[in-house]
Formats: sequence, structure tokens, C-alpha cells
Amino acid sequence: MRIIKWATISVLLISFTGCNTDKPKTNDPLPETPKEINWQPGCTSCHPYELDTFHNMECTECHHGNNLARQKEPAHHNLITKPAHPDNLQNSCGGCHPQTKNLDDAIHFTLKNEVNIIRQAFGAQATLLSLTEIPVTQGSPTDPLALVDDLLRRRCLRCHPYFAGDSFTGTSRGSGCAACHLSFNAGSLLSHRFLKTPTDRQCLSCHYGNFVGADYYGGYEHDFKWEYRTPYLANGNYPDRPFGLEYHPLTPDVHQTAGLACVDCHGGRELMGKGHSDYATGKSSTAQKISCETCHSWQPGQPMPLPNLKQKNNRLILTTKLTEKELAVPSMQHEAHLLYGKKAACMVCHAQWSFNDLGVHLLRSDMDDYGPWEDLAVQGSSEVEQILLDSFTGADRGYLPQMTDKLTGEDRAGLWYKGFEIRRWESPIIGQGPDGRFQVMRPILDLHLSFINSEEEVIFDSIKSVSPKNGLRPYTPHTVGKAGTFYRQRLQDNSTSYRKK
Repeated sequence: MRIIKWATISVLLISFTGCNTDKPKTNDPLPETPKEINWQPGCTSCHPYELDTFHNMECTECHHGNNLARQKEPAHHNLITKPAHPDNLQNSCGGCHPQTKNLDDAIHFTLKNEVNIIRQAFGAQATLLSLTEIPVTQGSPTDPLALVDDLLRRRCLRCHPYFAGDSFTGTSRGSGCAACHLSFNAGSLLSHRFLKTPTDRQCLSCHYGNFVGADYYGGYEHDFKWEYRTPYLANGNYPDRPFGLEYHPLTPDVHQTAGLACVDCHGGRELMGKGHSDYATGKSSTAQKISCETCHSWQPGQPMPLPNLKQKNNRLILTTKLTEKELAVPSMQHEAHLLYGKKAACMVCHAQWSFNDLGVHLLRSDMDDYGPWEDLAVQGSSEVEQILLDSFTGADRGYLPQMTDKLTGEDRAGLWYKGFEIRRWESPIIGQGPDGRFQVMRPILDLHLSFINSEEEVIFDSIKSVSPKNGLRPYTPHTVGKAGTFYRQRLQDNSTSYRKK
């Protein structure tokens, strides 16, 4: 195989933590307890969690088990450790929250848009309704689509409600409802107080890396290779990597600096419903799809596009959900909006920068030869990184080249490595979108897949996606700022030349 020179790159675990060592071992019969110790049965004797007002109930209401038992084994009988997991939430959260009945179709639960875009770029004809329908690839994939399905289940789809995230401090989370409504850090539950309104911390546990969300805070991933990962510290170490990799601190979105959280624009109806339907009723919502124009072109007398908006002195005022800060929404008054509004999307002029990762190469290797990856051990995947680092430092624990299925937890042969030809955040790529207007584009489908089996045979060598326009798709970078003096220079299609830069 012609070796590709990899360019530098980028639950709900409400688990019981075990009883405290200063209490009797709960797997042994408890002796008679002296009255002065006041030993009480109940889950919180070993698991002292603080609950919020609305969930101040017995642990067994959600977790089952036996709250009256004084020994571990009977106390944990029929225990449900992850009641908010999609497999359990209807029988736990659903009892009090009927809106969960519509989650089977919610865009954040099915990820059907992302799944179908990737699969169809490699020849899939069928449209899947959910990521759970992605076929399982057993053994060696024999066709490109089987290779893609294996890639999706084991490498790409690490951000979905069935998986508790990578083990980095910023990416670990709960599963199901707990992914957004409970706080985790490095795999540990920080608080059992449920969040009615998720903070950006919950959003970024999935929307990190070079995906929309990280850009809102001005974050652009460093390349994977160690030479490009800065800053270097005097002790030879790197700073903490809460999202798996260091970030270039670029310009954040003007809405973020003003104090808006993700949920101020992206509410429950959008995130928990069928796109923009009402998640509480399942019926189509009359609410307008949120865009820049939704708020900035609003006129007195029109319906309020968001529940946290109000009219005050003929101006539109937004009240932030987390801090209750009132912000005046500026209206579009510049003449350029009249001249070019039908020609270009807002972000063509207002995006300060965008994600441009060109030539994304993904290799499944069933070989246990990790040496070639020493400079690229940081892969943006804690699972792959752990295997590589242990093999390089002599702490080899006999790891096989295998990864888990992020839907079932099953281990299967093969490690998925990742690399890029070019990573850059320079001037956005502009192309024509489906509506005919110019839009910011990103090469999200500029993908190349390879596979080497355990016998060192190259089965697939850099198979390229068959998506049009070299994998370019329109998107909305969350890097809003002033258009600047030279915004007119962006009002032209440069998509055909981005590969030549």
C-alpha cells in the first residue's frame, strides 16, 4: 500500500460508586447495629446524593432495587443503573415526562440526518430512520458500505444518547435524558440535581472538535501530530485537554460574548422534537425555523419567534434563559441587506471564520503494529489514544486492536485511525446552496476510507466518497461578527478552487 502521509490532525452513568469504607461491607450480613450509631436502611446510607426539588423522591422510583434492604445484594436486586438511557427512559422519565414519547423521532436521538448523509455518500440507497438501524459489520467488511457502517458505529458516532462519551473531562456525560440534564466530569456524576435548562457545558460535551458548537466559543482543534500541539510547558507536558485536543483560541461568536447560551436560540421544541415540531404534543409547530432573520428582521406586530423574546418600546428584547439578562436585538438596517439578502445567506458576510478540514482520511487497521502512529497518538478518541499510549510507554496491557460499538458496547476487531491533508480556518468557502443563494460551505464529506486486515492485506485503499462538489455541503458557522470592509469580495462562488489553495 502506498503509505499516505497523514497530514497533522485532529451515562446516564448514574452508577453506584460502592459503599464507603467506613461502613460495614454491604455484601456481608450486617451485625446488629447499636442504637447510638443510628444506622438506617436506604440507598443514601451508601450513596449520599442531593436531589433537586422536583426529583426529591426515593431512589427506587427511577433505579428500582430495594430501598429497605440493609445488604448490598438484596438492595441491588433488579437495579437499573441507567434509568435515563434510551432503553429505559420510557419506564422511568416517561412516567412523569410524557414528552419523552416523541424522542424516538427527535433529531438528537436518531441522528438520522448525519447517518444518511454519510452512508449515501458511499452508495447507500436506503434511508435509515435512526442510528440504531445501522447494520453491524461482523468480521472484515467486504464492501465500502459495510466499512462505512463499521466506521459510524465505532468511531464517528460517539455523540448520541446511547453512549456516555469519551473519557476526557469535557466529553463524558450521561446517556439518554441525562446527557443534557445532569452534570458529569471525567465519567463521574457531579450532581444528582437535574437541570431544567441545560448549560453550554452539556452542549459542548457533544458539540466539540471541529463541529458547530466549538466555534461558538472560538475553538479550533490543533492538528493531531505532537509538533503542532501547543503550548509547550516547561515540564515537557501539555495542558489539560478537556475535549481530547488543544484548541486555537480564535474569535468567538458575538452572541456568545454578549451572554447568550446555546439554549437561548435552540430550545426544546427543536432539540427534542421532530425538527421544529412541538415535542410536547408531537404536532407540527407554527414556530418559524430559527435563523438570523428570525430575530433580526422582526417587525412590531409579528408573532414572537422565541418564547424568551418580548417587545419593549417597539424593540425586540431577548431575556437569556440561564442568567435572565435582557439584551436588545439589533435590526437589519444596513443597505447591504436589501441589496444582497436574496443573493447570499447572512453568514457569507458575517462569518469571521469557518471549519475547513480538507481530505479527511480514516483507516481501519486490524494489525497490532502501533509504532507508525507514535507521533499521532492523540487521535481525538480516548479509546484509541489509550491503546496507543500504553503500547509506547511500556504499559502495554495486552490490548488487542479493537474498539467498542458505541451502541451496544461490544468489542470488535480493528482500530479506526484518523488524519487530515489540511486543517485550516481561513476565509470561508462560498458556494451555491440548495435555495440558490450563496452559502458558507464546508468539506464535511471530503472523506477517504482504507482498510488493512490482520494479515497486512490492503482490502480498501483510500476509497473516496461519491458526494457532489468534492464533499462540500452548506452549513452555518457560529462565528458571527461584523461584516467588515471587504464583505463584497465574499459575494462570489469560490468553491471550485478551494482544493487548489
